[in-house]
Amino acid sequence: MNAGILGVGSYIPDNIVTNKDLEKIIDTNDEWIRTRTGIEERRIAPDDIDTVDMAIGAAKDAIKDAGLQPEDIDFIITATVTQTQRHPSISNYVQHAIGSKKIPGMDLEAACSGFMFGVVTAKHFIEAGTYKNVLVIGADKLSKATNWEDRSTAVLFGDGAGAAVLGAVSDGNGILSFELGSDGAGAEFLYEDENHNINMNGSEVFKFAVRQMGYSALSVLEKAGIEKEELDLLIPHQANIRIMNAARERLNLPEEKMIKTVHKYGNTSSASIPVALCDAVRSGKVKDGDNIVLVGFGGGLTWGAVLLRWGK
Repeated sequence: MNAGILGVGSYIPDNIVTNKDLEKIIDTNDEWIRTRTGIEERRIAPDDIDTVDMAIGAAKDAIKDAGLQPEDIDFIITATVTQTQRHPSISNYVQHAIGSKKIPGMDLEAACSGFMFGVVTAKHFIEAGTYKNVLVIGADKLSKATNWEDRSTAVLFGDGAGAAVLGAVSDGNGILSFELGSDGAGAEFLYEDENHNINMNGSEVFKFAVRQMGYSALSVLEKAGIEKEELDLLIPHQANIRIMNAARERLNLPEEKMIKTVHKYGNTSSASIPVALCDAVRSGKVKDGDNIVLVGFGGGLTWGAVLLRWGK
């Protein structure tokens, strides 16, 4: 039995904050942000929309896309660094809000790599026969963890949620290989400070990400015996266009084979990869039989990559 993705969904706030808008509140400019990050705008959720609300929206969207009902879901995993509250978990709220059975749910935290950790966890539950359909959500409201006076981080982040329903797929499809990792020696480079804001050593994180994203993408291809030339799509964590391009170039991929949403959503942490995947599916860029690498990195420092062949 192979586990794969049955459906995807997302929730993106309506409110757009452009680089020009940020020029009015911090010492920065549109050209500086674009050239260094590739970000043109980001979505910021209003005060009455929190992480849990976005998670619920993405969950409902993914279940519908999978052609399932809420009662078909057996387990919920939510990856986030911006919990609405310490407990109950966001997954508990999602379970109730979508109207599923009294199924288990849990939140996990691996920063921007969290969705990858959730997908790999779901894979093992499904392939062991423990659960049939697992809902994996990546959701973050980074605007509430951002110091809007710190121009080195305020320009980077946005809010959003993405989700995927995983279940059994036909032989040859689904998750072919994966890699997860962490290095606590780098914890000081990206962390939550005493004011509950994101604190980042941009130079060190950049060097780590450029090295690790490309390495992990190559690693999952090698584990599955897939050549770089057989890769159809790369969906990287949408943190910085220079980091993303470094991974793409390591794989010798043309630009059109890398999915990019960083320009319109910014870095949405745990939501980044599932939102980009959802965009790619909805725009027709993902086709049955495609070999797709999902790869991310985050605070911890953490990293994760999954190679999957698209199709049910």
